[in-house]
Amino acid sequence: MLLLVGLGNPGPKYAKNRHNIGFMAVDRIAARHGFGPWRARFQSDACEGSIAGVKALLLKPRTYMNESGRAVAEAARFYKAALSDLAVFHDELDLAPGKLRVKVGGGNAGHNGLRSITAHMGNDYKRVRLGIGHPGRDAVLSYVLNDFGKSEQPWVDGLTDAVAEAAELLARNEDESFQNKVHLRMEAAGFANPQRIGEARA
Repeated sequence: MLLLVGLGNPGPKYAKNRHNIGFMAVDRIAARHGFGPWRARFQSDACEGSIAGVKALLLKPRTYMNESGRAVAEAARFYKAALSDLAVFHDELDLAPGKLRVKVGGGNAGHNGLRSITAHMGNDYKRVRLGIGHPGRDAVLSYVLNDFGKSEQPWVDGLTDAVAEAAELLARNEDESFQNKVHLRMEAAGFANPQRIGEARA
């Protein structure tokens, strides 16, 4: 069973926060690939389906970001999933808005959701890093816990749509092809230049 985990905080107060772009990505995957209804399981909202013939569980932990690992570990134990079956979608301050990178393992870069998953599961899982840009060290907390601005919404929608469209490649462990397809989709939509990302589009 492939475990695709979006990171975020539960509830309407946080739903449109930059920190919740991981939730947004798995929501788009569920919609595009016809997953079943979301249900309360594993201290999370969860739904099952398949991508490119690969059975998958989509997970949005309801433990709040800092305790994400408890929910992920519970689901992984139930399905006897290995670390190689886990991909985590999360906001990434150190990538320009609208950029995406995939890596296995590495540091947690101060991200409390990743830190919690690593503490419960180990470090060698796949991270799908969704760039939101960096506001400067002193402004990080307020930045990630505030909503995307109206002018940012086009690229957020574009990125999450591109992730959902390319998810079949991720399910087949074709990580580089997945990353490239998302990049090309964003480029075709006019979001290749980071300086244009924040602009409202007509």
